[in-house]
Formats: sequence, structure tokens, C-alpha cells
Amino acid sequence: MDSQNQVAKEYVLITGASRGIGRAIAKRLIADGMHVINFDKIAPKESFAHENFYEVDVSNETVLRSALIEATLKHPITRLVNNAGIVRPATIEQTSTEDFYAVMNVNVAAAIICVQGLLPAMKAAHFGRIVNISSRAALGKEERIAYATSKAGLLGLTRTLALELAADGITVNAIGPGPIATELFQSANPPSAPATQRILDSVPLGRIGQPEEVAHIAASLLDQRAGFTTGQVVYVCGGMTVGLHQ
Repeated sequence: MDSQNQVAKEYVLITGASRGIGRAIAKRLIADGMHVINFDKIAPKESFAHENFYEVDVSNETVLRSALIEATLKHPITRLVNNAGIVRPATIEQTSTEDFYAVMNVNVAAAIICVQGLLPAMKAAHFGRIVNISSRAALGKEERIAYATSKAGLLGLTRTLALELAADGITVNAIGPGPIATELFQSANPPSAPATQRILDSVPLGRIGQPEEVAHIAASLLDQRAGFTTGQVVYVCGGMTVGLHQ
């Protein structure tokens, strides 16, 4: 019986699952019966029985690859959510190459490394689910030169991986959250700032989204039954991207 339970257990690796959208996704997937592997620089404020936390700075390639080897040796991980991200707001005049490389390293390079680390298990199982957390900013946003570029890069990565991995039974999709009530959003968009009010005014539903609403879409795309959806991006944005990506 124990052996059967071990085989039936479904593992998902989520980067940056200690806070914000990542935490909401972790909670949702655990509630759905999955076991979460959490790679983050900080431990979550609350822990769950079906969660393994690894203290990992995904910007450090050596540390990240080592953690991937350790985690995959212990668990058959066939699902991945590339969620970890950073934002360094700046106009084109203010954006430094240091900021650009830092953002690309966390938001794109780490995602590629995680895919590489989990591919052997996915291909062996002839099954895999990969969800990349992009952003509405991938369609363009002022003062987000590095961030928007990195999130647009994730969309290209998603489509290319979907084509390369389809024959192995692996689906790859992206989610593009709009304004979501997370620490990252609030730090980049102070509630009292005029720019924040303009964001609210641009959302047809008239409110900021909740992390749980992004988690719901992630859970759907990670489901075993979502096997005919790949290479797609789902914007969870309250309708603010309607017409912008046509």
C-alpha cells in the first residue's frame, strides 16, 4: 500500500512559493492533493505537511542547479511553476545593464534552468506540466523596461518549449497576471501614487485581482486533464488586456 501511495503522489516544483502569487498557488495545489517543492530565498510564514521548502536563491545558477539535483533525486517531479520574479522599475534612460541582467537572470534564466533540471523525469514519465508566470506587462508598460522585456521573453520561451516538448507529452503554458494584490505589486505601485490609481481606472472589472484567482488558473493548467492546451498564455487581468494583444 505504501508503495502504491508513493507512486500516486504528484509533485510540483514552484519557485518563489513563500509569498504572493507563488504562495497562493502552493496552497491551492496542496488543497488539490499535490505535494509542493518550494524553492525560495525565505521560508514561508506557515508550513504544510505536504510541502518541502528548499532555501534557494534562483539567481545563483550553481545553487539552483544543486537544489534541482537534490530535489529530483528525492521526488519524481513532473510539474513546474516558474513563478519567482523581481522588478526594478525604471525608464529607458534610468535602466542600467546591471538591473537588466539581474531581472533577466531571475525571471528568464532561472526558468530555463528549472525546465532543464526537471525534463529527465518528465520525459521518462511521458508526462509533464509547465506553467510560466509572465505578466500583463509583457504587452508593454511604462517604467518597466527590464521587467516587461523579461516577461515577454517568458512568452517566447513558453511557445518554443511547447513545440519542442509536445512529443514527450509535456504541455507548456503561461499566465499573465494583471494588477494582483501582492507584496511585489504594492512595492512597485504604492496605493497613494497617481500611477496606481490610473491602473485601477484601466481595469474593466474595477478592482485589483487576488492571488487566489491566479492560482485557480495555474491549477487548471497543471491538471492531468489539461493535456490538449499548450503554448498558450492566459491573462488574469480583469479585462485590461482586451484588444491590446490583437
